[in-house]
Amino acid sequence: MDHNQSSITSLMTAFGRAYHFLNDTPKIYEDSVAIDLITDKEFREISDNLIKAVHLLNPDIASKYERQPAELIKWFTQVQLSPTTLSRSAYCDNVLLHELTLGVEQYVILGAGLDTFGLRHPELNKHLQIFEIDHPATQQFKQTRIENAKYTVPDNLHFVSMDFTKRFDTQSLLDCGFLTGKKTFFSLLGVSYYLTKDELAEMLKELYSIVPPGSSIVMDYGDNEMFKINGLYNRVQSMVQIAAINGEPMKSCFAYKEIEQFLECCGLLIYEHLSPSLIHEQYFKNRLDYLSAFETIHFLHAVKKY
Repeated sequence: MDHNQSSITSLMTAFGRAYHFLNDTPKIYEDSVAIDLITDKEFREISDNLIKAVHLLNPDIASKYERQPAELIKWFTQVQLSPTTLSRSAYCDNVLLHELTLGVEQYVILGAGLDTFGLRHPELNKHLQIFEIDHPATQQFKQTRIENAKYTVPDNLHFVSMDFTKRFDTQSLLDCGFLTGKKTFFSLLGVSYYLTKDELAEMLKELYSIVPPGSSIVMDYGDNEMFKINGLYNRVQSMVQIAAINGEPMKSCFAYKEIEQFLECCGLLIYEHLSPSLIHEQYFKNRLDYLSAFETIHFLHAVKKY
């Protein structure tokens, strides 16, 4: 991943959160900081690119709303870009805040991008150490954006530069103040698809070798229909194709029994699993806009065995 690619990926996710905060009702996930990490020029350019994307992905929708550019932006954002990122972030934050009541003292965000949890929760400064792990280019990009937006990085937020798609370097985490004896919560959102199963297993085993039992993880994954079905408005097929075009092909998918056995081999037991239908019921029920759960994406919360 080069600097430009890491920046684009991070910006697109932040755009989705910012758009949702500014435009959608009711809110699935409230990120009031994301908009401050994107320049006005970038917001306009991304909006223009989404309009172009609709013309490529769905000419019928493009024709229907030809004179309504705002509707085209809304369509792409709500159909393609935001459903999974919003709902998995909401799920992850809810699980983490519950885990804090059960003794979690450290939070490791794998593939953090422009995540804003640490900036939005100053009340946790003395209770939770947060470690954001991402590619060095992404980390530099993010820290510059935080500085430009005139946010103060809280004392409990630590940036760990690492390309863990090549090799997970535990020492880099330890060098930033991570303590192996502390109960830890991990998030792995929007990452599992891009790792081979061997790479994912190696990383999870490495991570959970240095934390105590009861430490847990929230992650999302694609099921074994991900490379087979088109989905609503062909969005599943488009997701896979866009990833490949961007040079980050999706590599892994799992049937439920397979990921259950996979995680058990890594020392983890699934505590909670949300299928697409459950995700829709929990986060998208009775909405009057385009937002709905992606057909092939699942969430889970897994815990290290005692």
